[in-house]
Amino acid sequence: MKLPRRKFLAGSAALTVGAALGLQTRPAHAQVAFADMTIDVVSDGFLTLPGSFIFDPMPQDELLPILKTYGQSVERLTPPCNVTLLRQGDRTILFDVGSGPDFSANSGRLLESLEALGVTPDDVTDIIFTHAHPDHLWGLLDDFDDPLFPAASYMIGKTEWEYWMDPNTIDDVGDARASFAIGAQRRLSMIEDQITLFGDGEEILPGIAARATIGHTPGHMALEVRSGSESVMILGDCIGNDHIAFAKPEWASGSDQDPETAAATRTVLMDQLSHEKTRVIGYHLTGNGIGYVDKIADGYAFVAEA
Repeated sequence: MKLPRRKFLAGSAALTVGAALGLQTRPAHAQVAFADMTIDVVSDGFLTLPGSFIFDPMPQDELLPILKTYGQSVERLTPPCNVTLLRQGDRTILFDVGSGPDFSANSGRLLESLEALGVTPDDVTDIIFTHAHPDHLWGLLDDFDDPLFPAASYMIGKTEWEYWMDPNTIDDVGDARASFAIGAQRRLSMIEDQITLFGDGEEILPGIAARATIGHTPGHMALEVRSGSESVMILGDCIGNDHIAFAKPEWASGSDQDPETAAATRTVLMDQLSHEKTRVIGYHLTGNGIGYVDKIADGYAFVAEA
């Protein structure tokens, strides 16, 4: 399959973590390798969002000093979109598929990033969705509205599938997200015969277990990849940024569909991840999204691997 030419998004210097923990610079992605697995984190570009999308429900007098500490504008956010690719044996697995060409002007760059690794859509054997928001799902189709990954099987959490495929969701989700529901139903219906549904705690593929992290969406799932004593948790959007979500995980965020549940999920998860020193990959965390959660005196901090 010939890949369409779009503007390639140059990435930052990246990290290769092998048995010797050596560093290697590679274009537009980072790589984590352990045992018989190789995990690449590649760019789908970035989003441009009004700050109000996240910050409106928060106490503004406490919010502004935190944003100043992080050098974050209250007016505008430009989060990266970090897609995870796992290769193990004869499997080539994508966790989410980016936004495609129809959601945001500065995203939809996944194919170019995969091309830089010598990976084509035909090579992808499995796709696992964390959730069905546009920047994670809408890259499913090509420019002709056909499935872009012809050889892939698909997996998504059962609750997430049922929510977005429910015809009532378009009316119930609210005007701001109605287009999300329409887009999700159209895309998911095209792979209905190829999709497998899974639940919390299931090992959905060898070494890959599902973790319910609900609130951002009703059926959001994080995925833990484990080999021996090493593990990586692919967060999706259950921890959505590297500033407020860490400093004040208990605060409601406007980006979450159920802000109270999402805050409770985030708080419990932060405690676990910091205690266990689990490496994480965050879809919208800074840089390539790879790092650790650190417990500090008044909250948590994201420690990026660089």
